[in-house]
Amino acid sequence: MRVVLFTGKGGVGKTTLAAATAAHLARSGRKALVVSTDPAHSLGDALEAELTGEPTEIESGLFAAHIDTRALLDSSWGQLQGHLRTVLAGAGVDELVADELTVLPGIEDLLALGEVRRLAETGLWEVVVVDCGPTAETLRLLGLPEAISGYIERLFPSHRRAVRGLLAGLAGAGKADGPGWDATVDALDALAEQLAGLRVMLGDHTRTSIRLVLTPERVVAAETRRTVTALALHGLAVDGIVVNRVVPGPPPSLRGPAARWLRERHDEQQSVLADLDGLGEVPLRAVDHTAAEPTGIPALLEVAANLYGDTDPAAPGEQGPPLLHVRRTAGSGTSRDSEFELVLRLPGAADGALDLARVGDELAVAVGPVRRMVALPSVLRRCGVTGARLDGDDLCVVFTPDPALWISR
Repeated sequence: MRVVLFTGKGGVGKTTLAAATAAHLARSGRKALVVSTDPAHSLGDALEAELTGEPTEIESGLFAAHIDTRALLDSSWGQLQGHLRTVLAGAGVDELVADELTVLPGIEDLLALGEVRRLAETGLWEVVVVDCGPTAETLRLLGLPEAISGYIERLFPSHRRAVRGLLAGLAGAGKADGPGWDATVDALDALAEQLAGLRVMLGDHTRTSIRLVLTPERVVAAETRRTVTALALHGLAVDGIVVNRVVPGPPPSLRGPAARWLRERHDEQQSVLADLDGLGEVPLRAVDHTAAEPTGIPALLEVAANLYGDTDPAAPGEQGPPLLHVRRTAGSGTSRDSEFELVLRLPGAADGALDLARVGDELAVAVGPVRRMVALPSVLRRCGVTGARLDGDDLCVVFTPDPALWISR
């Protein structure tokens, strides 16, 4: 089963390409579901079909749905939010403050992503194609499972949830085994399990990948470069960049102002394509600009044929080196003269401001406005950061043992 997420700057045609990909897969004999997490919900317009929150069969093998985040919020989050309010109020937290603390930022987006995972794991479809929101919203969406996992763990650590009496005592409940506290802990554990499942799904590059859509314009291309770096920072795989609405070059025999404009536009777009072609190892595909907006299945199939040709739209990209790994560069690995490197693959990181900071057992890595807290493996928690460098697309952070924490063997 494959999950392919399409995103890009607003207005570049990501919804059209997501719909075209799913239609092409269905025509090739595979059951495909295309869903929209974009609040604009223009997927139905592209398919020329009325969509609801439940998957609807548009034609043989092709299903589509709009994810209703409001309904998910009411059904999935409301009960847990009520339990958490009770716990905080019982601990003496003001009611208004408790309300604020239990509003997780981005919870609607998180529930939408959880619904994508639920649909994918039903096994009813071979490929799930996701029409995500614009790039900035998608970056926040895909970083939410890790961020909210940390939020929940800090507020209600798993070791405390395991001892249910602590929650009851915190809220002054009297009985440690009260059904209300059991329900609270069960709900927290279910949320933690869902977050862990989302992180596994997004981190499995053979199963889940992202396709970036852009138009051949320098401003849009610059944002795409930053997005590739930001996604790599979060450990997410980009299996392709699709350049939409590429103007074909006019024949040499064509003359006049229109022909001159077309040639200039074509040459400018080709220059942008040449710059993008050097962006790491991500495959680049181009889609011709069509005379009319492609809506409806026949037009979408034409777009897909132009995009994919004879290739498989669901095929995962080539597996490169892991986006994050640890390697030993000196010593035995157990002696105090050992040295380790934490390597993060960050295409394009040299083009932006790069900051590092050690925060307890985590490493804060920021590239421009995007930051990730990287949980350090146990061996690196007993080390200090002694240096960092960029080696091509790799950020290499050097660690050496902290004598106060390291036990030599």
